[in-house]
Amino acid sequence: MRRRNTVIIFTRLPVLGTVKTRIARQIGAVAARTLHRRLVRRTLRRLAPDRRWRTVLAVTPERGRWREWPHALPRLSQGPGDLGRRMGHCLRACAGPRAVLVGTDIPDISAAAVARAFRALGRARFVFGPARDGGYWLIGWRRLGAWPRGALGQVRWSTPHALADSRASLGPRCAGVLVDWLDDLDTVEGPSAHPSQPSATKG
Repeated sequence: MRRRNTVIIFTRLPVLGTVKTRIARQIGAVAARTLHRRLVRRTLRRLAPDRRWRTVLAVTPERGRWREWPHALPRLSQGPGDLGRRMGHCLRACAGPRAVLVGTDIPDISAAAVARAFRALGRARFVFGPARDGGYWLIGWRRLGAWPRGALGQVRWSTPHALADSRASLGPRCAGVLVDWLDDLDTVEGPSAHPSQPSATKG
């Protein structure tokens, strides 16, 4: 791959009953799938046209089809394993020398926030975009030596410990810097519950 900054959009195929499952318990599977589609469209619209980086789609299941995936965007397999292993696979595949990976459930995601993450990678090997719930909406890696052994392993995903565990897994020398705080959308409560009404970001 060319030496160019890469944004990896990490998402799921909008299959009924498999997306936004926590929200689906509150609003139903059909409404949750509609919400997921809306968030995916928003993420693509805000990030994919930016010429400061190339954009790659990492979709699971990888052989699934959705007519709204942009045909011009390269597709990348997430690979096997848990969330940490799959994110690590994508970052290693695309960091040439820098890559950031974002999800599609961030109503306030912006090209400006992603650009700040790339700038932070000028002075750090890892960068995280933290979320209020203890997780993170972005992880970035600058290829400087090998991928740390055990990175993103033993992480308590979908808990308030996800960010702290992820940083700890990198070791004391490359725990990563933090950039913009943004809310992800996991429940219908809170300021980010309606993606048509962006919530205020934290800074």
